[in-house]
This record gives sequence, C-alpha cells and structure tokens, in this order.
Amino acid sequence: MALDELCTLLARHARADTTTAIENLLIGREEADSPAPPATGTFMALIAQGAKRMAYGDHVYDYRAGQYLAVSVAMPLKCRFIEATPERPVLGLCLRLQPSEVAEVMLQAAPGTIADSDDAAAPVFAFSHASDELLDAAVRLVRLLDQPRDRDMLAPLYKREILWRLITSEHGATVRRIGLSDSKLSPVARAVQWIRENYREPFRVEDLAELIGMSPSAFYRNFQAVTRTTPIQYQKKIRLHEARLRLAANPKDVAHIGYLVGYDSPSQFSREYRRLFGAPPSQDAMRLAARSADEKG
Repeated sequence: MALDELCTLLARHARADTTTAIENLLIGREEADSPAPPATGTFMALIAQGAKRMAYGDHVYDYRAGQYLAVSVAMPLKCRFIEATPERPVLGLCLRLQPSEVAEVMLQAAPGTIADSDDAAAPVFAFSHASDELLDAAVRLVRLLDQPRDRDMLAPLYKREILWRLITSEHGATVRRIGLSDSKLSPVARAVQWIRENYREPFRVEDLAELIGMSPSAFYRNFQAVTRTTPIQYQKKIRLHEARLRLAANPKDVAHIGYLVGYDSPSQFSREYRRLFGAPPSQDAMRLAARSADEKG
C-alpha cells in the first residue's frame, strides 16, 4: 500500500531540520503533541501517519493520514501535531509550490484537461484526501532520496506529476491560484478582473490585450490556458450567471435583466442563456422560484 511505504520512507529520511536532498521537499517527524514549525509560503502538506491541527481565524481544522492541505497564499497559520507518540509518531511531507512551476503546468495543459472554474476566487487553502495517483507520485519522489543517481533527472518530473494531480483534483482551483501570481499569468489575472468589473460592456480582445501589455496572440493563448475559455466566452458566462442570480429574485423581469447584464437583443439573451443552463430564462426563473419556495416550506 502506498501510504504504508510512504510512512517507512518518511521515518527513515526525517531530519531534525526537516530538509532533504530534494529541493523544496521537507519531511517531518514528531513523537509528541507539540506546536509545528510556522508554515509559510505556498505549499502542499501531506500526512502519512498521525494527525495535524491547524487554526485559522476562529476555525480549527484537523487532517490525518492520507489527507493533505494545500495553501495558495502566504499567510500566518498556527499548526500543532496531535496524536503523536514515540511508538507512532506523526509523519508527513511538505512540498513548497513555486508559482512559476504551477504556471508552466497550467500553460502547457491541453485544452479541456483542467476543469473550468474561477481560480482567482478560489479558497486560499483547501483540505482533501490524497488520490491513489497522488500518493504514488509522492512515494516515487521520496524514494529518490535513496537513489542519488536518478535524483536530479527524475525529481523534477515527479514534482511536476504531483502538481498535475493537485491542479486537476477536486480542489485544484486553490493550487491553480498560485500560478496566477507568476509573471506569465498575472496579466491574465488582471484581464479577468477587468472583465468581471466591466462585464456589461462590449470590448475588443485586441484592446484588452493592449491594456494589460501583451500582444493579442499571446494574450489569447495564455487567457485560454488559464481560464479554459476565450475572453468573450468568459464575459458571456459572467453575464449569464449574473442574470441567473437576478432572475432568482425577480423571475418576471426577464427582458429587463437581460438588458442590465449587457444584452441589447432579448432573443440572443434567451438563446445563450438556454445554451448554458438548459432552459430559457423565463422557464429557468420559474424553476428557481419553485425550488426556493420548496426550501422555505
């Protein structure tokens, strides 16, 4: 079992200072309940044995063997090892996640292989169960500590695989958010913000590219790599989701709401709304109103 092998490897290679011969890979071992060293930067921390407790604001979170924490923004986190004994210590690894490496994976991913989501609005941290594929990649990475001949060649490949598993996971948007801070993606993040703030207004892709300081071709390519859609399609989704929120509150005001979110043509609004939500605005509005009434009842 991958988790059992990971425990064995981590126990063998844990040092007092947590460092390893692999860049950005840390290994921790703790034999008593105690505060953990301050967690900083952007990282993924995976527990192989025992448990760790994190406090953030007024909330307390525990994560245990086979679970990981992904953090996308450097922020103060108070952590503590729990359920640790000399016979069964807490064992875990931490992989620091570099924005440039996350950005490179995102930019090279084939269209349609990353879920469509608003990465800039993703939570700054997320807990999840590690998939079998993620655990397998983690085991192969830590094995390299016993394989110095292969380490320099294979460590970057295994770390890249781990990034891919994280980016395409259920909570991948949190990890993808790290890549948005990289210089290659930060212009796209600015473009996304501009579209969200000006979603009612028509625009030319060439003008938006010039606004953020990129050539139209580079902007179009990078925008699609990050958002999995085109700038115009992204604006369309923002408009239609805003319209749906308004319709839930005012189901009889279809034509006016279409106009408010940027549609001059009611027929175009109805057609594009139906394409996204599976029903025309008036029908979907009644469905939303009925659902709301059922929930209140």
